[in-house]
Amino acid sequence: MKNNSRRKLVYVNLIGTTQIHLRHPLIIAWWSAAFPGFGHLLLSKYLRGFLLFGWELLINTKAHINMAMIYTFTGQFDKAADILDIRWMSLYAPVYLYAIYDSYRTTVDLNHVHVLAKRENTDFDSFAIGSLEINYLDKRSPRMAFLWSLLMPGMGQLFIHRLTTAFFVLAGWIALCYQSHFLEGLQYTLLGQFTKAKDVVNFNFLLYLPSIYGFALYDAYVNTVENNKFFDYEQKKYLTKNFQIPTFNFPRTQPNQEEGEFMHVVSSFDHTIYLELAITALVEEGIPKEDIFAVPLDKKKEKRKMFDTIHASDGISLFDSGIALGTALAVIGSSYGFIIVGGPILWGVIGALAGFLIGFIIDIFYKAEKTNNPRVGKSTEVFVIVNCSKHQVSMVEDILWTHFAFGVSHVT
Repeated sequence: MKNNSRRKLVYVNLIGTTQIHLRHPLIIAWWSAAFPGFGHLLLSKYLRGFLLFGWELLINTKAHINMAMIYTFTGQFDKAADILDIRWMSLYAPVYLYAIYDSYRTTVDLNHVHVLAKRENTDFDSFAIGSLEINYLDKRSPRMAFLWSLLMPGMGQLFIHRLTTAFFVLAGWIALCYQSHFLEGLQYTLLGQFTKAKDVVNFNFLLYLPSIYGFALYDAYVNTVENNKFFDYEQKKYLTKNFQIPTFNFPRTQPNQEEGEFMHVVSSFDHTIYLELAITALVEEGIPKEDIFAVPLDKKKEKRKMFDTIHASDGISLFDSGIALGTALAVIGSSYGFIIVGGPILWGVIGALAGFLIGFIIDIFYKAEKTNNPRVGKSTEVFVIVNCSKHQVSMVEDILWTHFAFGVSHVT
């Protein structure tokens, strides 16, 4: 079916899901500053992001900018000036500033597009299948996406089927780990051989790792949250269109039938695939589609929540500042590890943990007043009312319970 919407919120194809959702322009600009290209990748502008990422690797490596940063952080300003290659360095600033500016501007524009598309009540496909892959909107845990990225950058993107970003992050992480001798340095650090750890690593490539690691965590988490929200949005539109028949009776009355012969089974659900499985199972068991009425609830405009879950999220969490500061302090910590006991790996990890903790605390204090004691656990998002005869009540209730209804009751 052709989608004639003027603007689109989501595009689902075999290699991933592209979304337009609200973002904070300063957060996107920060990621462009941390590593040019990352801000655009967060906006799903892949071609521009890959181009800027490749440019950063080439110019930074040839100009020895990372080594100059290390010498600058450690107060060795003469060495910082000497190591820079001015032929490459002069090419760096214009594109670096452009990456920050363009990602900020694009974020503002896409936020406007998102608002207009929501007001247009745009439709989109939620399922794609081909000879090589299957992709579909589904609800997944943001914390699991974060955890998989924590174990190996790129796995969180695979978890939510963002194959383009997953390949890019995974390939980039492997290549940079190899060039920087990170795993060898990590092994020596764990063995307490800090001098060997410092000697074996390539600092010019090592300083790329905190940015790509932090990006992998943040991108996987945020896009999982947004996937869940778009799943709810699409399912709500589907239920409203297909299971709110105007002729539905409250209560059901039929001519020439005894009062009380028909009953109403009322149940409550979360927005999940099990809701649609329950409805289709009822239809297969002989309940007419016209006798099923689904009421998706408009959620209360709640104040910001501290943690996003598979059941509820506002897209704003404690991870924004934590990952941003963790990335920055990991770079600084690795730089100081060049001259102090412990080596770059240990101090990079310490910097990352310290930055994440500081950012976490900042967000707690900043958002504490804006948090309205969010409820723990699940909350009802959809009511389903089924008209059926008395002898069908047990069957209907069993189907609803089997598909994880929050609650089920029946009335005459």
